[in-house]
Amino acid sequence: MEVRLQKFLADAGVASRRKAEELILAGKVSVNGTVVTTLGTKVDDKTDEVSYNGKKVVPNTHFVYVMLHKPEGYVTTVKDQFDRPTVMDLVKKIPERIVPVGRLDYDSEGLLLLTNDGELTFALTHPSHEVEKEYEVEATGDWAKALPVLQGPMELDGVPLSPAKVKWMGQDGKRSCFSIVIHEGRNRQVRRMCAIAGLNVVRLRRVREGSLRLDHQLKPGQWRDLTESEIALLKE
Repeated sequence: MEVRLQKFLADAGVASRRKAEELILAGKVSVNGTVVTTLGTKVDDKTDEVSYNGKKVVPNTHFVYVMLHKPEGYVTTVKDQFDRPTVMDLVKKIPERIVPVGRLDYDSEGLLLLTNDGELTFALTHPSHEVEKEYEVEATGDWAKALPVLQGPMELDGVPLSPAKVKWMGQDGKRSCFSIVIHEGRNRQVRRMCAIAGLNVVRLRRVREGSLRLDHQLKPGQWRDLTESEIALLKE
């Protein structure tokens, strides 16, 4: 069956579909011995030979789905140019090559999925699918003034955001505790939204992505395989 080259690479666990497009444009991918730099290229997964950096790419026959409770102080990437700890250091015992689904800030914690299923990664991260992400936030500042700002029209870098769903959770000393649900994935989005509303984020934890919730039995840095029912939820 013919599929787009970037989808083939994502399904094989080489990279996310977006990153695969970058690899193609950079001339790092060849099909049947010829370097390809066109994103519209299609390949037959049964007859064509695809290589990345000179190594043959073999389609996955076994998909792995992992839930990680990401702790603070880790970068959500496969490799960091500044040599900071990455989330891959926490799952190094997994033999299959998996990649993070989306990102979670260096100084944030909570639910992070990792998989070698490129199709699922695309479904969860492409903006058009509007997959909800829920965060629990602890912040200082004037909550009464911040709430209407967080719930109202907002922009980041000149781009309008969809209205966030905000729910009060209580007060812990000087900290206001609330949950916020968004479906975009802009860089440091929740922290930047809070800053616009006059709040200083002290703690930020992602607790849900789509229909999947963080397993609170997982301590920061721990991970487990998803159950079959959890995988089915994500693919609905």
